[in-house]
Amino acid sequence: MEFGICLQSVIPVRAVPSHKSEMVTQILFGELYRILQKENEWLMIQLSYDNYTGWIHSAQFHPLEESEFIRLFNLDAAVSIDLVQLISNDTKQTMLPIMLGSSLPGYDGQQFSIGRQTFSFDGLISDIKVFEAAITPRERLKAKQSIIDDALLFLNAPYFWGGRTPFGIDCSGFVQMVFKLKKIKLLRDAAQQATQGETLNFVTEAEPGDLAFFDNLDGDITHVGLFMDKNRIIHASGKVRIDIIDHLGIYNEEEQRYTHNLRIMKRIV
Repeated sequence: MEFGICLQSVIPVRAVPSHKSEMVTQILFGELYRILQKENEWLMIQLSYDNYTGWIHSAQFHPLEESEFIRLFNLDAAVSIDLVQLISNDTKQTMLPIMLGSSLPGYDGQQFSIGRQTFSFDGLISDIKVFEAAITPRERLKAKQSIIDDALLFLNAPYFWGGRTPFGIDCSGFVQMVFKLKKIKLLRDAAQQATQGETLNFVTEAEPGDLAFFDNLDGDITHVGLFMDKNRIIHASGKVRIDIIDHLGIYNEEEQRYTHNLRIMKRIV
């Protein structure tokens, strides 16, 4: 098996091996993957972060030796919380823009290495100590509120099917990336995320950072968002926006109607 890592700002992952195919997700800088299959100039990959599969073009493939893949996989990876930040490749004397949510494996506060390359980073990284210090219920609720603080970094980001960045993001990508900033792994799609966490029975039980899932007329889960409190939700629908939520679903005040039917609620932390 071959292994790779994203050393670009972002790589699109396609449903089938064609540039004309829909994008199903994106790989951000520092994220690892395995090669499952090859077809002409295309590679079927499986992301290490969430086991999601899809196709990338071979021109965007950066290979890793298996030993280096394992080393990076086992390292604690810092996560960038700057909207966009320049990272320097000291080995090649070049600069590269990376986006919110990018991974920095083995970052020591100044540098990290990938293979034979050394990178320097002077931006902001996520702080997960809020959860480690959350002992009392009040501290825990404050820590959960910090999830919403992270979610607001994406506010007004345009909806983009398969997107995972502030420049275009879908509903489940938004939720996944918000939790990634806290180093909490969620699966990629809304229906997959609905299998995680503890089920809540009533909207009145919801706390900041809890998840709400919504279904279509066929009963399939197709949408997800984050409770800001018991009455408001932040979610990606047209753009990352804040709407009212109750036991029926999401109510859009601009349209004066319910836009999403509530199916299930989950608590991750």
